[in-house]
Amino acid sequence: MITKRNGQIPEDMRVAPALDHSVPVPSVRNHHALLINPFYPKDPRASFGKHVLTPTLALTSIAAATPEHWTVQYWDENLLQGAPPFDPFPAVVGITVHLTFARRAFELASWYRRRGAKVVFGGLHVLSCPDEVKPHCDAIAVGEGVQLWPEILQDVENDTLKPVYRGNFKQSYAAEPAPRRSILPRDSFLTTSSLIATRGCHNRCGFCYLSTQGLHMPYRLRGPEQITAEFADDDQPYAVFVDNNLGSRPAYLWQLCQALKPLNKIWSAAVTIDVTDDPSLIREMALSGCTGVFVGFESLNETNLVASRKRTPAPADYARRVEILHRFGIQVNGSFVLGFDHDGPDVFARTVEWIEENRLECATFHILTPYPGTPLFTQMESEARLIHRNWDFYDTAHAVFHPARMTPDELEAGYAWCYDRLFSHRSIWRRRPNDRQAVLSYLAMSYLYKRSNSLWRFLIRHRLTARVWRPLVEHSRKRHLAHRRRLAACKDADLKTRSPSNCISPGV
Repeated sequence: MITKRNGQIPEDMRVAPALDHSVPVPSVRNHHALLINPFYPKDPRASFGKHVLTPTLALTSIAAATPEHWTVQYWDENLLQGAPPFDPFPAVVGITVHLTFARRAFELASWYRRRGAKVVFGGLHVLSCPDEVKPHCDAIAVGEGVQLWPEILQDVENDTLKPVYRGNFKQSYAAEPAPRRSILPRDSFLTTSSLIATRGCHNRCGFCYLSTQGLHMPYRLRGPEQITAEFADDDQPYAVFVDNNLGSRPAYLWQLCQALKPLNKIWSAAVTIDVTDDPSLIREMALSGCTGVFVGFESLNETNLVASRKRTPAPADYARRVEILHRFGIQVNGSFVLGFDHDGPDVFARTVEWIEENRLECATFHILTPYPGTPLFTQMESEARLIHRNWDFYDTAHAVFHPARMTPDELEAGYAWCYDRLFSHRSIWRRRPNDRQAVLSYLAMSYLYKRSNSLWRFLIRHRLTARVWRPLVEHSRKRHLAHRRRLAACKDADLKTRSPSNCISPGV
C-alpha cells in the first residue's frame, strides 16, 4: 500500500545510514577509486521500486573512463546495504551531487577527507551552485565528467590536483566508452541495461534542469550499432533508455529501431508526445521491442506550456496521440507538473480524470520546483516567491515557493491526493487495457510496482530485485514477441483505423 505519512516510512528509507566516526585512520590504497551515489529520502507516495529500476549511468560511465592501472568500486547507498565501504580505503572518492542529497554528499566527503582520501564532486549541483560545493571537496568537475576523469586521476598521481576542472559537450559523443557495468551488483536492479543513445533535448523548458545557466549541451547522437552492442553484451531482456527525449530526431529513432529489432528484447524510453506525428514510427518502435514510453505532458493547460517555453502539440490533441501509442501496444507513463501559475485547486481532479479517461497505465506527478540556475528559479527569486533554500525539499514532492492561485499547503495536499487517487483500487481498475488478455498482466504490474512498498523494501535489502522481477520481465518479453508477430502481419489499411483490429493486441 502507498504509505500516507513520512513517519510511517521505514527509517532506512528516509534516513541515510550512519557513518562510523570511530574508524581509525586507514592506509590509503593508491590507484583505487570509489564512486558513490548518495542516499536520498524516498517519497512515501511514489513506488520505492523506481529507485532500483536501473543503476546511475553517470557513475558507470565514469568507471569506464578510469585508466587500467586504477581499480574502481561502485556504491549506491539507496540499495540499503549500509554506508559506503572503506576497506580498501580509496585514494580518490567520486561523488555525484544533486541538490536534494547535497547535504549527504558533504557528510560523506568530510568522512573520507578526514582519513586521507581526495574527494571529487560532479553533477548538476556542482554547475548550479559551485561556491556552495567547493568548500566540501578537493576538486569539482564541471561539465562532461567522462572526459575529465582521466585527467583528474593523473593529477592525483602527480600530486597536482586542481580545485576546478571544466569540460564541455563538444567532443565526439560516439567516441565515449561504453558504461562499465561489470562493477554493478546485478541482483540489486530490475535491469542493469540503462542505455543512452542521445544527449540533450530540443526543448528548453524554463523549469527543466537542462535550462540551467551555464549548461550548454548540444543534441548529440551515438551510432545505433553502439547501442545494440551494449544491449546485447549486458545479457538483459529489458533496457531503459535514459535519454531526455529519444524521439527528438525521428529519422535517427527509425534507424535505432531497425538496429534493435534483431535482438528480440524489450525496452522503454522517454519521449515527447510529438513523436506520434508519424504513426508509422510508433509502429517501428513497437516492432523493435518498445513496450512503454514516459511522456512529459507536464500540463493540460496550454497557457502553462507556452509560459514555460515547452514546444508541444496542443493539450486538446493529447488524447488522440495517446490512442496512437496504445494502438500499437505501447503503454504510457504520463508525467505531470502541478503548481504552474495558471493552475488552481481544480487542477488535481482535472488531471487525474483525464488520465483515467485515456487509460494511461501509469502517471508520475511533480510539484513545480525552481531548480537553482534555471529561469524559473530566477523568476521566483525576483518575485520574492521562494519560501526557503533548503535543497533537501527541492525534490518535486514539496512546495518550496508560493503558487499564484493556491497556497503551498493546498499544492502539497493536491499532489498527495493525485497519487492516492490514481493508485487506488478503483482507478487502477478503471485504467485497465481494452484488451482482455492484457488485463491480468497490467493488474499484476500495477499492484506490484505501485502498491507494494513494503515488498520493495524487502527485495532491495536482500538483493532480490532481479530474481523476483526477471520472470515477470521475461513474460512481458515473450508476450511482446507474439504481439510483434501479429503487428508485422497487419495490413496498412488495418493500421490506419482508430480501433485496433484483431491483429493488434494493445496493452503488452
